[in-house]
Amino acid sequence: MSGTSGEERSPAGRAYAPDFLTELFRNPLDPGYSDAAAARRRRPPGRAPGWRGASVRVVSLVVTVALGFLFAVAYRQTAAAEPERGKTRAGLVEQIRQRAGETDRLSERADQLREEVSRQRAAALGGSQAARLRDLEAGTGLGRVRGDGVVVRLADPAQDKDAVTGAGAGPAQVLYTDLQRVANDLWGAGAEAVAINGQRLTATSTIRQAGEAILVDFRPVTGPYEVSAIGPDSMLRRFRDSRAALLMREVAATTGVSFGVREAEGLTLPAAPEPQLRYAKPSVSPSPSVSGAGRSAGPGPSGPGVSSSPSGGGR
Repeated sequence: MSGTSGEERSPAGRAYAPDFLTELFRNPLDPGYSDAAAARRRRPPGRAPGWRGASVRVVSLVVTVALGFLFAVAYRQTAAAEPERGKTRAGLVEQIRQRAGETDRLSERADQLREEVSRQRAAALGGSQAARLRDLEAGTGLGRVRGDGVVVRLADPAQDKDAVTGAGAGPAQVLYTDLQRVANDLWGAGAEAVAINGQRLTATSTIRQAGEAILVDFRPVTGPYEVSAIGPDSMLRRFRDSRAALLMREVAATTGVSFGVREAEGLTLPAAPEPQLRYAKPSVSPSPSVSGAGRSAGPGPSGPGVSSSPSGGGR
């Protein structure tokens, strides 16, 4: 005796429906998938899947056209503004060149005036006094010096260009701390005068970094960097054994930074600019004042209730 699908009958004529797990393993595919597959097979070739598919294609086409229009407008605006930006950039570059030329002319004029002042001062002073003044200027960096010494050269490695972006992808560059170490160890090796790319170092000199530029006394210097020093004959040997030389040799071996030390004869180091010094001035001594019940506050140790300001003046 046959029954309906999904049911089994016992010999006694009672119908039993299969449990959920048995039906799941017997028919794992949902009937809706079979109906959808049969509908796709019955659909003629090239026929649209329905109004939903057509609407999706229409929306995609509209979005693509809108994006293309926006890109075209942005490109036209960028191309139209490029000449103006080029003119602005050229104007800024020209201003920088003019200011740099003016600064160089003023520096030359300042050097000429400084030499004229030195001549006038030497003429006004006696021979021994003028010689002592020249020695003091040479020691403090305010006078031009000439002699034998050492030149330390540091240079950035060759920059490799990235194949995709075109940006520099080379190894590390010379840092301002490298110049600081070299200059300090040259002083420690007995240097009497030091200059970096013609910038004379004094007791108040600074070596800093601003962005990609290295500044010596707030003046930019570019590579290759040459640290020139005038000093005794033993300076070269002592500097080669210094910590800065050992470190720079290791950096040169691992990163490709160029580092070299050589002897030099007849070095001429220019004078440093006149420093802007600030002088301390003593404050006016406070006059005695009466405070409280006839007690006076004078200089020296005082009793309770009397205090002095840090500058020594009364309030």
